[in-house]
Amino acid sequence: MTPIRIALVDDQLLFRQSLAMLMQGEPDIALVLEADNGDSCLTGLAGLSELPDILLADMEMPGMDGIELSEKLHQLYPSVKLVVLSVHASERLIARMIDQGACGYLTKNCDKAELMTALYTIRSTGYYLNSRVLNAMRNVSRNITISPKNLTGVPVVLSKREKEILHLICKEYNTSEIAQRLYLSPRTVEGHRNNLLQKTGRRNTAGLVLFALKYRLFETAY
Repeated sequence: MTPIRIALVDDQLLFRQSLAMLMQGEPDIALVLEADNGDSCLTGLAGLSELPDILLADMEMPGMDGIELSEKLHQLYPSVKLVVLSVHASERLIARMIDQGACGYLTKNCDKAELMTALYTIRSTGYYLNSRVLNAMRNVSRNITISPKNLTGVPVVLSKREKEILHLICKEYNTSEIAQRLYLSPRTVEGHRNNLLQKTGRRNTAGLVLFALKYRLFETAY
């Protein structure tokens, strides 16, 4: 199995070094970059011959923080999946970061098992949303009763097939599993996924789950 390439961005040296040592003991994890803020992270990424699969980043850092780094990643390196690793557990902040394109949000008191689960799940499905994140997304969206709209306010109308695929995405099926379940080719599933991203204005799979939660499309999926 090809190792998951990880970049780690945190200004707390002891925490960053401890997490780096933890990951270096995992045979399926390759730590390819360490940085102490968003600026040094982007400089480091520009010097890599192969980008990381996942970037673990703190929220509060000197210079460029995690929020600004999220925007820059989307613009410059959209293939790199961002996972927030923070002491903050505000539901609004969690929902905001997922809305901005983060593929997961972990608090710094999570254990090694959950961190590893998150990394492997993101490689498989494209996102990792634990119960804390799902509850935050649901609670922030609790009072929304309007029809689905994209980020610019345009109504979103999904086809029957798009709804089927979105439902399975929300149940953490990956592309191959969705294709097998619906008797479609993986390429066709990816085509529908891309259409969903375009229609909803979301950046990634986690954003699609947030969209479904926000407008209560599949209450029974959670």
